[in-house]
Parts: sequence; C-alpha cells; structure tokens
Amino acid sequence: MKKMKYIILLAAMLFSLSAGAQCPEENKAFKSGEYLQYNLYFNWKFVWIKCGTASMNTTLKSYNGQQAYKTTLITRGSKRADNYFVLRDTLLSYSTQNMVPLYYRKAAREGKRYYIDEVWYSYPKGNTHVRQHRINHKGEHKWKEAEYQDCLHDMMSVFLYARSFDASGWKDGQRIKIPLVDGKDVTPAVLIFKGRKTIKGDNGVKYKCLTLSYQEKDEDDGKLKEIVRFFVTDDENHVPVRLDMYLKFGTAKAFVTGMKGVKNKITCIEK
Repeated sequence: MKKMKYIILLAAMLFSLSAGAQCPEENKAFKSGEYLQYNLYFNWKFVWIKCGTASMNTTLKSYNGQQAYKTTLITRGSKRADNYFVLRDTLLSYSTQNMVPLYYRKAAREGKRYYIDEVWYSYPKGNTHVRQHRINHKGEHKWKEAEYQDCLHDMMSVFLYARSFDASGWKDGQRIKIPLVDGKDVTPAVLIFKGRKTIKGDNGVKYKCLTLSYQEKDEDDGKLKEIVRFFVTDDENHVPVRLDMYLKFGTAKAFVTGMKGVKNKITCIEK
C-alpha cells in the first residue's frame, strides 16, 4: 500500500505554490488538537474487505527551539488483511505555524518491504535546501543533499500548507503542478480539480466535497498516472472524507469515521 503515503496527505492541495522557496501561508483551516480517523478498505478479487484503520493528529510542539505543528499519520492493517498484505505505516512531520516544512519521517512496512525515509529542510539565501535519508529494505543507508529555488513539501507538510486556500474560484479540469520530496527523490506531479460531489463517510454523515485527482509521472513511460482521487469538505476545513487509491496490487479506499478538534464549523453537511 505504498501510495497510502498520499492518504490524507494530498487531500487538501487546493492552489498552486506561491513564489519564494519557503512559501509561508496563514493557517485558516486547522488548530492544535485536530484528530481525524478513517476506515480502510481493499478490493481483493472484486470483493471489498475492511483492511484496517488510519488516524491523523496535529498538535503544537517545540522543534529546535521554535513552536511548530507536529503531525502524525498512522495506518494499521487488520489481522485479516495481513493474510493479503501487511501494512504498518507511521508518518511524522514538523512545520512552522505558517506551514513551512522543517522535518519529515516515514517508517513503513508494506508487504515484505520495510524502509525509512527522512527529510531535513533549511532555507539558505531564500532557497530550499533538503537533506534526504533513506534506509532501504536491505538496511542500506542512502544520503542525498540538494538545493532548489522552488517550494518543496513532503506528503505530510503539504496537507497542512494547502488546506487554508480558498477554492471557490476553481473550474473543472484546473491543474496545479506540485513538487514532493521524500527520502530519495523530488517527484514532479499534478493535481487536477474534478468538480464537486456529495460523499457519505463511515460515520453516516453526507458531506458536500471537492473532488481532486493526484497524478504523477510514471517511472517507465513518463506519462501521468492517477495515484489518488480524494474528496475533501467544501468548507474552510478541507477535511478529507474519502480517498480512492490506485495501487500496483489493487485498489483501496479510505472513509472518514470521525473528526475531533476541527477548527471551523462544518458547513458542508447535506441534510
């Protein structure tokens, strides 16, 4: 379930990155104490089975002497799902209060494969400098450093960064280029707006949502390939309600089961 990294994750990317390597943005969408929960489902031979749960928690903590948002995403497969595919992912990020990324880590056991990604950010002379570290499934340590003039985000920090934008002016088919960094690469990708739709969560609530398609270039043919289609609340919170994930070994879905500590009033509930 490699692409689960985009769960929750990319669900709130709503506008293009602004100029300047740090790309700070006023936080309008979330607060310390927000907690989101999801059920995960996997399509196995045309049958949908519940395969686990996911949760995301954001709190204000100290990082290297400054106040920063600490965000964790945990995905856990069920014992039943372990018969088909083992999933144990823990993602962590720190970002400044205006959503500039500082640190990212992902520890993932996906099938028989276990690896760790880390990224440290700094901003010399207005650029974005990243130090990348990967421990691969063989236990080998790979390091890389690079500097860019663009804004860079990981799959966790971009979630916080993009949630505060106003999507009221969006038109169907609108595209946004987004560079994402992990412990190994910087990946060019695009987000495509697919209109609005009402989605029912596993909590029984119907939400009016924005539909977004995350696509990245295929390593083999260089063509864009859809990785995740997600549905986020069409209000000031932009909380992911459902995610459809297209994986190498099948299709998975995530449905929201609960929201706690949401900053703004949920105004997109359909009665």
